[in-house]
Order: sequence, then structure tokens, then C-alpha cells
Amino acid sequence: MLSNLIGGKWREPRGARSVPLFNPATGEVIEQTPLSSAAEVEDAVAAAVRAWPGWAATPVLERTRLMFSYKTVLERHFEELAAIVTRNHGKTLEEARGEVRRGIEVVDFACSAPTLLQGRTLRAVSTAIDQDYYRYPLGVVGGIVPFNFPVMIPLWMFPLALVSGNTFVLKPSERTPLGAVRLAELLTDAGFPDGVLNLVHGAAETVNAMLAAPEVRAISFVGSEPAARHVYQESARHGKRVQAAGGAKNHIFVLPDTDWDMATSAIINSAFGNAGERCLAGSVAVAIGEAADQLVPRLEAAARKLKLGPGDDPAVDMGPLVADDHRLRVLGHIERAAAQGADLVVDGRAPEYVQRPGFFVGPTIVDRVTPAMAAGREEIFGPVLSISRVKDVREAINLVNRLPLGNMAAVFTGSGRAARQFRDEVECGMIGINVGVAQPLAFYPFTGWKSSFYGDLHLQGSDGIEFYTRKKIVVSRW
Repeated sequence: MLSNLIGGKWREPRGARSVPLFNPATGEVIEQTPLSSAAEVEDAVAAAVRAWPGWAATPVLERTRLMFSYKTVLERHFEELAAIVTRNHGKTLEEARGEVRRGIEVVDFACSAPTLLQGRTLRAVSTAIDQDYYRYPLGVVGGIVPFNFPVMIPLWMFPLALVSGNTFVLKPSERTPLGAVRLAELLTDAGFPDGVLNLVHGAAETVNAMLAAPEVRAISFVGSEPAARHVYQESARHGKRVQAAGGAKNHIFVLPDTDWDMATSAIINSAFGNAGERCLAGSVAVAIGEAADQLVPRLEAAARKLKLGPGDDPAVDMGPLVADDHRLRVLGHIERAAAQGADLVVDGRAPEYVQRPGFFVGPTIVDRVTPAMAAGREEIFGPVLSISRVKDVREAINLVNRLPLGNMAAVFTGSGRAARQFRDEVECGMIGINVGVAQPLAFYPFTGWKSSFYGDLHLQGSDGIEFYTRKKIVVSRW
């Protein structure tokens, strides 16, 4: 069974409850994840509280040097981390490498702390009076991460929190905790002090204990929309700062004037990359005007060429889903779409996809999906691409803006006018123009809108620094 990291020591959980950890490509149980109690969360928070005064007093250049050291250690273990992601989550090794790289880019950004943490000053703001503002760390902060990016998303959180002078309690996903465990081990190898980063495994009880702990000043969360709403509400009820990224239903517009090869390749990657288990997956392709005549057969042909299998096979294009219960949920969505009148162009339930060891669902394309259908409005989080048909850009924009979620939307077109209208009027926080996955780089925030994000300051970028620091104004007369 996995251990918790508390105050620099790996401790066996006191309780006997656990959940199995799988290799999704084979269905084999590879480890047990403990379901830690509220008491163990209290221990981790207490360790972070003890470590904080010394860490907050550590000069920013010393904290930055340690972050540079961590960057070096992560690069040295790059391939190991990618292999852990593939084994524990199931995504292809190429996708896992991309995940690790995106995570390390946040560490790169954190190494700019001497600039990022600067305040401002104004001499002689009034007669013989100067005014300054400084950034101070919050104290103990917490992070709750999802199963689908077990290395990248922890790295969105704790490097920025630590370099800002906070201490951290991390709760990995109980489905895919191995990447976070290795990140914590490598942080110790980089020379960070004991108690600066603590790690507690668990599920709902563990999360709720973190939300209630009075010493935890802020919570960062990524997960489903209902869970994000719960974390936001409970964190606010306990007086905490919170950034909670939730679900998505991302639409990709395709106009008849698009570059068809580019659009087809990008949509296939967006919909079926990471087996559709990502909040930036393009889950609805919106064919505008006559675009469907070209789009549907091209997408069908490309989807049928995708090869499924274990993620560590370099010939594989798409790996399994994370767990069998999630696989069954996705299969249920496909059945529901067919029952509600959608046309199954490619059926991921075919024997060549699902009759194998592991938790596989094949690439699925359902055509003539309407907003009244579940496939047109609910997050599926699997390799299912819906196709909707509309007459013009205005109808397409209205289709997206009626939804409660607003994470990402993309458009493929050669028309600057259509792209500009799309950019300005679509109610989503991240926009792709001839780009199928509009993921911001580490120095920009991850800006979901509407029910795709609860809070004010987003993950990553300058928003991350703002979130993990508080400002103090000093007005002085000498």
C-alpha cells in the first residue's frame, strides 16, 4: 500500500481502507491507494504549519535556487515520469511525455520568482509620504488534483505556491497517484526542507478534511464540474481562497472554407488524444453550412485508422480509459446517443475495440447530434466525438453560449471576419483559431469561464502568483 508524506517522512496509513490501483492497459492491480482519515490530514497540515515560518523567511533567491535544482532533477527523470504516467493512467508514451513537459514548463516559470514576486513603490505619493506594496505568502495551502494528468496538474500548483513562500498539502487522485508520489520524492532529492510539501492519499473524506482545516488558507482544485462547485462552496464557507477548475463541453466550429487536412488532423487529435480524458478535448464538431459533406467522411476515415493498445507500444495511437467503471460510463453514453436518434458513424463498442484485456473503448463518432441530446450537452470524458450541423456562424455561436460550461472553443476557417466574430462572441475562456487544443502555456492562466471555473484567479501564469500571495500596503512618513 502507498504511504503518505508528512513532515518529510513517508508514513504507512493508520487505517486499513484502500482502493485498488490498476494498469488500465491490462486491468491488472498494481498497488493499493489508502483512503486516509481526517486525522491524517490534520497531521499533514500540522507538519506544513510547522515548516512554514522557516520556509517563508527563506530568501526568495534561495527558494528560486531550489526550484532550479528541482527543474534539473525533473529533467533527469523525464522518461521515468512519462513511463509512470503511461502505466498508471494508460495514455500513450508520447502523450505522457507531452504532459510531463507541460508540467516542467510551470517549474520554468516559477524560477522567475525574483521578478514575479516584486511589489511596487511610489515615492512622494503625498507630501513627505511614500507608499509601497509587498507580496507575502498565505501560509499553508492545499491542492486536489484529477486522475487524467497526474504529473502535469500537481506541477501547475505546488511549484508556484512553494516559490512564493507557502507550504503545501497535496491530495493526488486515488486512481492515479503514482506520478504525484514520484514528484514528491524528487522534490526531496532537490533539497527542499521537510514539511514544505506534504502528500495525503484519499478520496471524499480526505478532501473534505482539507476544505475544513482552518490552517489551510487556500485550495487549488481541478476535476469535474459538480466536484469543483462543491470545493468552491465549502472552501468559501470556511473562509478560504479557492480556484476550482471544473468540467467542459468544448465545441470546434468548421466552416466550408477551411483547410481540410489541417482541420481533420487537429479535430482527431483534440477528440481522441488522451482517449478523450481531458478538459480541453474537442467533444463536438460543429459543421457550418455545407461543411458536413466534407467533414464527416474525412473524420470517419481518420478515426478508423487509429490503433488502440497499451500506451507503451510506440505503434499505438490511443490507449485505454483509466478504469472499468469509467469505461462502462462512456459505453453508456454511446448507447444513449444512438437511442436518442444520433447516427453512429464509428462505433467504439465494436469487438475489435472492446474485446481485449484492459479498459478500452474505441474512437466513436456520432453525427446529427442536437443540444437536446445528452451527447450534445453533457461532458462524456472519453473518446466520443459528436457532430452537430448548423446553417451559419451565428447559430453555432448561440449553440455554444446556451451551455452552462465555457472552457474552450475552436474554429477552423480561412475567414478573418468569421474568426474575429467567433473570438469576440463565444462565451469560453480559451479560444483556438485553426488550433484544436487551445491550451495556454505556463506563463498564461488557464481561463475557463462560466461553470467550467469557480473562483477569481485562475491556475498557472501570473494568476497563480496572485493566488498564492497576499498584498501588504505600507504608507510611511520620514
